[in-house]
Amino acid sequence: MKVRIADRLKKLPPYLFIEIDKMKKKAQEEGVDIIDLGIGDPDLPTFTPIIDKMSEEIKKAENHRYPLGTGLKDFKISVAKWYEKRFNVPLSPNDEVLALIGSKEGIGHIPLSFINPGDLVLVPDPGYPVYKGGVIFAGGIPYIMPLLEENNYLPSLKRIPIKVLKKAKMIFLNYPNNPTSSVATKEFFEEVIYFAKKYNIIVCHDAAYSEVYYDGVKPISFLEIKGSKDVGVEFHSFSKTFNMTGWRIGWVVGNKEIISGLAKIKENLDSGVFHAIQRAAITALNLPDEFTDNLRKTYQERRDCLVNGLKSIGWQVNNPMATFYVWVKVPKSIISKKVKSPSTEMVKYLLSNAGIVSTPGVGFGKYGEGYIRMTLTSPVDRLKEALNRLKKLCL
Repeated sequence: MKVRIADRLKKLPPYLFIEIDKMKKKAQEEGVDIIDLGIGDPDLPTFTPIIDKMSEEIKKAENHRYPLGTGLKDFKISVAKWYEKRFNVPLSPNDEVLALIGSKEGIGHIPLSFINPGDLVLVPDPGYPVYKGGVIFAGGIPYIMPLLEENNYLPSLKRIPIKVLKKAKMIFLNYPNNPTSSVATKEFFEEVIYFAKKYNIIVCHDAAYSEVYYDGVKPISFLEIKGSKDVGVEFHSFSKTFNMTGWRIGWVVGNKEIISGLAKIKENLDSGVFHAIQRAAITALNLPDEFTDNLRKTYQERRDCLVNGLKSIGWQVNNPMATFYVWVKVPKSIISKKVKSPSTEMVKYLLSNAGIVSTPGVGFGKYGEGYIRMTLTSPVDRLKEALNRLKKLCL
């Protein structure tokens, strides 16, 4: 028997983080002391009260049945209260909140609800690979929006041809941004809403990093802006805010018709989020602010260490105001522009010569070429060790 994969799978590039993990494991097998600044997976443990609640709930037999539906009532109420407290955004728990098996799942599935084969979807580049992948699975055509340094890594909507805007059915946005760590302004979101209303485009905003911010400057929510609920939804995750990447729980909030469309897809593809995890997530949403305040202090110390250290050796690097990513230009002194992919060669160079894992910018799209992404998900002592290794390379 000859097995043939579907054409849609042939359109997908190798999943970036899986490839990086293969490279890392190979180096580890060879005895290399790896410093992993590649995948954005928090090294800090889930907060203890959340674990304690999970331990309690997992013993209850009623939590072991199919968790059908759009989410527990108490979970959706807690999400709505959190949004009102954090962003001053009122939400109806009944029809404006939907539980997800992690925000990635919802982002990947939402094109199936609204995109027909051949429809255009506006996708940021560089950007989280799932935006483009979800569009391809739905038979849509991704239209790339370049995120350029000169525009603070915001897409220039006015440069998108009108003929494209008229055919576009959806737009993906992500602020604070992965991988560039840029943040959006109120004025930008207002422009997005204007375009979305004018051309009837569904807005899908990924706000997974809204709580990882620095210097006390809180990123805004797309849903804070007048008219946002008329055109879009916002995805959020417990992964980064509460160190719960492996728990696989998130939510999407906003326009009730869009929420309903995604819920129909989920009814047919999954059976909901394990109730014990939802109940533990309620505990997370109700934690005192000191938990996330301390988390931000940890990341800020790491940010200052890595950014200042990279600048001290002459590398061009952003100073992130949010996320736990640092967007670094590939030094011309190390990797020539003449190679096919400077960012890929840089990642290989750092792994081979310094035992440091990073992520090639081109893995997030063609406009990420020339950059690498480093994460702040390692302790300060390991970041200092990484900087010492880099200094030796640059001597």
